[in-house]
Amino acid sequence: MALMRYEPVGLNQLQQQINRLFTGWDDTDSSAATAGWVPTVDINEYDDRFQLFVDIPGVDPDAVEITLDNGVLTISGERGARSDRDGNAVQRRVERGAGQFHRRFILPDTVDAEKVAASNRHGVLEISIPKQAKALPRRIKVAA
Repeated sequence: MALMRYEPVGLNQLQQQINRLFTGWDDTDSSAATAGWVPTVDINEYDDRFQLFVDIPGVDPDAVEITLDNGVLTISGERGARSDRDGNAVQRRVERGAGQFHRRFILPDTVDAEKVAASNRHGVLEISIPKQAKALPRRIKVAA
């Protein structure tokens, strides 16, 4: 019996469209067609920073590469496939993607590229992208 991954009709297309919203119009490097799998990402914007949370369980933090070049943040790496350790599986269902992954995000001009920081906790890559001081909102007092 062959095992197949179940994906509801249109779900993959919907995911690609959502990815385009965050990556701009040119997302050729982010498509599932060129990667083994695509990690999910949550993006939060605050007054002073952007915060990205990337789900990459099972990926060695040393195997993750984060680059920021010309306003494009690229996250890439690889997760190896898990095999049946003892070879005695009667049935096997595989839903977690394996292989190389990459995501690209076009950042606004307001970010401070020199102060980007990343950490990995429990398989969630957290990337903090501060905004430049001049981009922060400020309150202007009206003189009497």
